[in-house]
Amino acid sequence: EVHLVESGGGLVQPGGSLRLSCAASGFTFINYAMSWVRQAPGKGLEWVSGISSGGDSTSDADSVKGRFTISRDNAKNTLYLQMNSLKPKDTAVYYCAKSKFAWYYGPDRDKYDYWGQGTQVTVSS
Repeated sequence: EVHLVESGGGLVQPGGSLRLSCAASGFTFINYAMSWVRQAPGKGLEWVSGISSGGDSTSDADSVKGRFTISRDNAKNTLYLQMNSLKPKDTAVYYCAKSKFAWYYGPDRDKYDYWGQGTQVTVSS
C-alpha cells in the first residue's frame, strides 16, 4: 500500500525558511516523478514544484521560482521542499504527490495517483 507522509510544516515569520519532507513507502520510489502541491484557505489545489524520477530535472511554478527548491533522496525514499523567503501568500497545506510516470511532474492532476495527508505551513508575523 502506498503511503506518503509529509512533515516539517509550522509557523514562520515572513522572510523565513522551512524544509518540508515527504517519506514514501509502498512503491518503488526511484521509478516515479514526484511533486509538491498546496492548498491555501478557501482556494483550490495549486501545483508548486515537480521533480523527475532520477532527480535530474525539476520545474517550479512562477509563484515560487527562485525561492523554493525541490529535491529527492532516492536512497532514503524521501522528497524535500526547501522554502526560502517565505511570504504570507505561501500559507497553505502542502501535499506531496506521486506521479503515474517517471517523466511527468507538471501541474496536471490527472497524472498523479497518490497524495499525502498534508502539512500546514503558516507564514505570519
